[in-house]
Amino acid sequence: MPRSLARRTIFILLVGFACIQLLGLLIHTFHEMKLERLAQEQDFAMRAAVIYRHVALAAGEDRAMLVARQPVPDGDTVSLTLLPPVGDTFPMPLSARETIRGVLFSAGMPPELRPHGLILRVSTGLPLHYIISFGLPDGVFFPPPPPPPPLGDAGMPPPFPPDAMSMPLFWLTITTTLKPPAPWRSPGFATAFIVMMLLGALMITWAVRTLLAPVKTLAAAAEALGRDVANAKPLPETGPVEIVTAAAAFNTMAARVRRFVEERTFLLTAIGHDLRTPITRLKLRAEYMEDEEQRTKMLADLDEMEAMVAATLAFGRDATASEPVVRLDLASLLRTILDDAADGDPDHADDLRYAGPQHLAIHARPLALKRALANLVGNALKYGDAARVTLHPPVKGMARIDIEDDGPGIPPEEMERVFEPFHRLETSRNRETGGSGLGLSITRNILRAHGGDILLTNLPERGLRVSVTLPV
Repeated sequence: MPRSLARRTIFILLVGFACIQLLGLLIHTFHEMKLERLAQEQDFAMRAAVIYRHVALAAGEDRAMLVARQPVPDGDTVSLTLLPPVGDTFPMPLSARETIRGVLFSAGMPPELRPHGLILRVSTGLPLHYIISFGLPDGVFFPPPPPPPPLGDAGMPPPFPPDAMSMPLFWLTITTTLKPPAPWRSPGFATAFIVMMLLGALMITWAVRTLLAPVKTLAAAAEALGRDVANAKPLPETGPVEIVTAAAAFNTMAARVRRFVEERTFLLTAIGHDLRTPITRLKLRAEYMEDEEQRTKMLADLDEMEAMVAATLAFGRDATASEPVVRLDLASLLRTILDDAADGDPDHADDLRYAGPQHLAIHARPLALKRALANLVGNALKYGDAARVTLHPPVKGMARIDIEDDGPGIPPEEMERVFEPFHRLETSRNRETGGSGLGLSITRNILRAHGGDILLTNLPERGLRVSVTLPV
């Protein structure tokens, strides 16, 4: 079965439609066969009536020559015998007998030409032969003898009239071979089936695609909601009652999800904002501590907390941002990010390289996408001492960016956890490298909001490869 619902529905309906068409054509075929057989029987009966009329009107001495010269179709025979051919035959079916008798009756035979006898038979061998035997009107039957008359003077019954058996009854027999009806051999049979199937397929395909179009719209709306809750458009509430009900339920669910995310983000940013005040107070108090070592440690901890609060506020701003989507050059954006990274860290400028096409246009939110890619390049440079960026041409509408570094890589069990908010690897948990654990989480949210994704893999020798996919 096809995988998609539309193709599966079309396939099932087409199979059912084909079966119905075949059944209808078979019923029509049997009807046509019956009509064709009836026409053959009527044609044979009319042909036999014409031959009989010609022979019956001819003089007795001319009948044999006339029978021999009768123009008949191939396979038909005409014979004149004293007895009808009843051997190796069986009575003609009732429907055929009624048809032939009706044609003979409608031929309008005058009383003097009406046959003395009519025998309708069918041969037992194949192919079947229809046989019509007419008793010519100028002969006599051989009736059973009448009851004996009273005895004469000599005690013997008188003899039969001398001419009672002097004229035998001749039989005109006409046979024909009825070909089996085969209406399906006609080109019109196949043409009718093909035309009806094509028209039915077009109608079924159009109807199914039209009826399932709202399902595709619903799937697209759910995908858009999953990528970007804040900016997902509501589903249009138009169409049949069932579709309107489903769209209204989906919009209600989307509004609730959006409100839940907004409230959670607002709560997170509010807490982060409120934490700035006590952190500032703690910094001021730490300045008055007499123990130099403890003061340094406390100020470092407060700086780390302040960085986490700043990252939290940035995360909240990204979640509620509504930056418009524009057409931008991804290749130029990547080169700009690498130039900025080289300016910020001149010592590693030689370790920043770009490979790929000179231009590749995509639809994206420029500031958000730049922040996500810059974060990945910055991580590669900070933890891997290099950032080799490769932009691959689009495949099936998706462009891929590979960012490789020379660092130690990431343990396989940590590949997914590094995207969790505030999760940091042990190797980065020091105050020199810093990091709040929100960078990769924000980056993945931005990329998925664009319809893309991010994947981490360790290189065979050493280093990490970050693969980013984005729709073109």
